[in-house]
Amino acid sequence: MHNDVEMVEDCVFCKIIRGEIPSVKLYEDQQTYSFMDINPISFGHSLVIPKHHAENIYVTPPHASGAAMIALSKVSAAINRAIEPEGINILQANGPGAKQSVFHTHFHIIPRSVDDGLTMNWELQPGDMAEIKLAAKKIRAELEMKG
Repeated sequence: MHNDVEMVEDCVFCKIIRGEIPSVKLYEDQQTYSFMDINPISFGHSLVIPKHHAENIYVTPPHASGAAMIALSKVSAAINRAIEPEGINILQANGPGAKQSVFHTHFHIIPRSVDDGLTMNWELQPGDMAEIKLAAKKIRAELEMKG
């Protein structure tokens, strides 16, 4: 277990973890914190964040993202039992193109219903297999270089 929790002074999520900004806490352990989203897009919309400050998933240390995944599973299961939605989306955004608004890695848990009108879903359309294989080749090369 890693206890090297790094926080940043002016990060809103780090301030929430330190108790400087109030939150409606759901869960906390040594490495993660979960709380209700105060701008919810559905009933039960919540967040899970690693306590270790990192701007996005690309630079989040594996121990912090792994701990967040464990908390995400626990909190999502509790939301599923408590709220009984028809489904749950897990959303994690990185960078302006993905509409990331707080630059501290975080995961949204969004309870859903079939006809809720939320527009994050997309229709399945077959892709170009040559493009899919090219993307996979480039990604595998990076994984082999970086391990």
